[in-house]
Amino acid sequence: MKAILVGGAQSGTGKTLLTLGLLRALALRGMRVQPFKCGPDYIDTGWHRAVSGIASHNLDAYMLGPDTLSGLFTRHMRAADVGVIEGVMGLYDGLGSDGGECSSASLAKQLGVPVVLIIDGKAVSTSAAATVLGFQLFDPAVNIVAIIINRVSSENHFSLIKTAITRYCDVPVLGYLPPLKDWELPARHLGLVPARENRRLETQWDQLAACVEQHIDIDRLLQLADCLPMPGRLPAPPAAPRYHNLTLALAEDEAFHFYYPDNLQLLRDVGVRIVPFSPLRDSELPACQMVYLGGGFPEIFADRLAANQAMRAALLDAGRRGAAIYAECGGLMYLGTSLEDRDGQSFPMVGLLRGVSRMSEGLKRFGYCEGLALTDNLLTARGETLRGHEFHHSEFFTDEQPLFTLSKTTAGGGVKRWPGGYGADNILASYLHVHFYQRPALLRRWLDKGCALL
Repeated sequence: MKAILVGGAQSGTGKTLLTLGLLRALALRGMRVQPFKCGPDYIDTGWHRAVSGIASHNLDAYMLGPDTLSGLFTRHMRAADVGVIEGVMGLYDGLGSDGGECSSASLAKQLGVPVVLIIDGKAVSTSAAATVLGFQLFDPAVNIVAIIINRVSSENHFSLIKTAITRYCDVPVLGYLPPLKDWELPARHLGLVPARENRRLETQWDQLAACVEQHIDIDRLLQLADCLPMPGRLPAPPAAPRYHNLTLALAEDEAFHFYYPDNLQLLRDVGVRIVPFSPLRDSELPACQMVYLGGGFPEIFADRLAANQAMRAALLDAGRRGAAIYAECGGLMYLGTSLEDRDGQSFPMVGLLRGVSRMSEGLKRFGYCEGLALTDNLLTARGETLRGHEFHHSEFFTDEQPLFTLSKTTAGGGVKRWPGGYGADNILASYLHVHFYQRPALLRRWLDKGCALL
């Protein structure tokens, strides 16, 4: 098996651009390349898919146990010639200050995948070797097999850095990326603008791939990409013949598109038929017993969501007639009474939940957390827990009773707690993004509630 993890010496060192260029270059060579992302990011995986044409999968050690993580990785690699994993933040950045927990480095060790380290070459020469040496010594068990240098101004600049790294670190330097001003990916409050909203021409991706081919020794990289991960074991999903009669309506457009592909595949594996619909453009909800409203950017399209009164009415009716509706983050905002933007302008939403979403200037929640169920709900029984990730620039103000107590451990060892999760017998909406493979039995309550409409 061949796979490589693209890790950065720090966040923002060109990991995403290099990953995209590498994915495209390998695809143009006729290889089937499987993209992955370390951690919970949805936007980077969207760009991976736009470039490679293949769904990118999240490898998240906080929500998934080691066996499950290895099992998913092995399953997705079966049809691939090579896997490319984009790391998260810096190579050793993980949960809190523990570089061995939920970091790109710990993932590489668990999967047995070699690492190509990206360092920033701007305005340095020999000092770059000290950076590389520090990363090698920090955890010698991490298999750093090669170095690529970002933001290199000239061939002479590259030669200076390469000579120093080769001399002091004994690791091959495979090439560099020059400054790519025309390829700065657009960003806004949650990070990069999704690929769905910023479509580039195929020829532009080919140009990026040509740049990678010109400046980086991909043949050598492939030689260094050998790995033999543990196969792992996937937990069994819930099974019942009646699940094969279920249809799930999936919100999928520019406003709602944050989904883990493994979540959707798990639903298909138990027999659920998934039918996409657009809250922006469609006037009718597909005939269904279940609805899945993922995260996204309802705040960017609030005026259009509000204007589509027919869809808002259809979802309101579906909830009232008992359809099993699960919503994450942006989906929560859409199901409330209204959404207020930063200018204070209010837009009517679906109204299944009593509450107003208000946009804020800064992040309100960011990071991994755990939810303890205060009562039975669409995914958990009272007393059960869910692990997930929150990342949002809004708050949901409501007088509805919360379904969960959310908590996270701070860097200082304390614990922060806050209420979250709202709904009814057939509705669950929260800011929490959840990977179902942490415990596939989570689906049973949602599926069974859908079956009540059959």
